[in-house]
Amino acid sequence: EHVTLQLEVMREIRRHLTPYHTGETPITGETVISTGLTIDSLTIMDLIMELEDHFDVTIPMNAVAEIRTIDQLAQTVLRLHAKR
Repeated sequence: EHVTLQLEVMREIRRHLTPYHTGETPITGETVISTGLTIDSLTIMDLIMELEDHFDVTIPMNAVAEIRTIDQLAQTVLRLHAKR
């Protein structure tokens, strides 16, 4: 179940970020959200809220400030989901 959830989280993140991907390199777990994509802070917050709604979690603002990569975002969602 954990692997399935992990894949679903990554799929949701990629689905939201694909419109902001302009480079030749693929979106990976190491992609830095704020610099690896053409995305602004408002759109990042929209992404966070969509993930919170979809996975029924609440990501604290201090945790959001520390998230830099797609992997970090996915791990945060998974960790919070496991605590519910």
